[in-house]
Amino acid sequence: MSSRADLHTHSNLSDGLLSPTRLVELAASRGVQIMALTDHDSLEGIPEALEAASRHPGFTLIPGVEMSTDIPKGEVHVLGYFLDPNDEQLREELASLRGSRLDRGRRIVEKLRGLGMDVTWERVQEIAAGAAIGRPHVAQALVEKGCVASFQEAFDLYIGRNGPAYVERTKMTPEETVALLRKSGALPALAHPKDMEDLEGLLEKLVPAGLAGLETYYQDYDEDTIERLLSLARRHDLLPTGGSDYHGHGANHERLPGDIPLPDEAIDAFMALAERYTARKA
Repeated sequence: MSSRADLHTHSNLSDGLLSPTRLVELAASRGVQIMALTDHDSLEGIPEALEAASRHPGFTLIPGVEMSTDIPKGEVHVLGYFLDPNDEQLREELASLRGSRLDRGRRIVEKLRGLGMDVTWERVQEIAAGAAIGRPHVAQALVEKGCVASFQEAFDLYIGRNGPAYVERTKMTPEETVALLRKSGALPALAHPKDMEDLEGLLEKLVPAGLAGLETYYQDYDEDTIERLLSLARRHDLLPTGGSDYHGHGANHERLPGDIPLPDEAIDAFMALAERYTARKA
């Protein structure tokens, strides 16, 4: 099922493959009318994406971000929508998080070389091409060198949370992140929540902090999962959102922009809340 909206995509200014312009063009060519650019800890692609969107009549580009947050034994990702890309406090916080990503990238490469992998920091930087460096850039370097057969294998064997080359980085808590996004004028939503431990308990903390949405229609979520998440969204008065999480690397389960079952009624409710919220800010 194809949707006219996709609220979770990434460009090459974080860890995606396509430029913001090409990402917008791909989405528009597939019938997407509303797209959120949600690069990891970065707002740098938003001006280009807005410019590209302006060349497609009827296309709405939502300025967004995806922020990684820390919980015991794992991490939680929070999406922010309709943010101000010029918000100084948010930009400073994101710059700090990107600096932590940079340091982690170097340390991961050091660990990989210690394991006998012929990857270099210089090549990882070339792959990132000025974008906020993330583990997918390291994964691409591993694939290029033939150390692994795929991105998924790179994460499974080496750089995933339980891998021998994994390195932690500085993160905020989910509550801090939701509060920061709210303070900056954004609408926060919890990303890909299917397998989170004690999701109910997490929502009980995040809703009072200002959480507005729950990513319910994500990639290949089956009907049972969608129904479970819809029930949680209703219980906590959250908007069900959805996105492909498109990066363009051809990873397992990746969907093209708009290739999600996000229904029109959920899109309309999301846009109506955004309109009311942005009107209050004006």
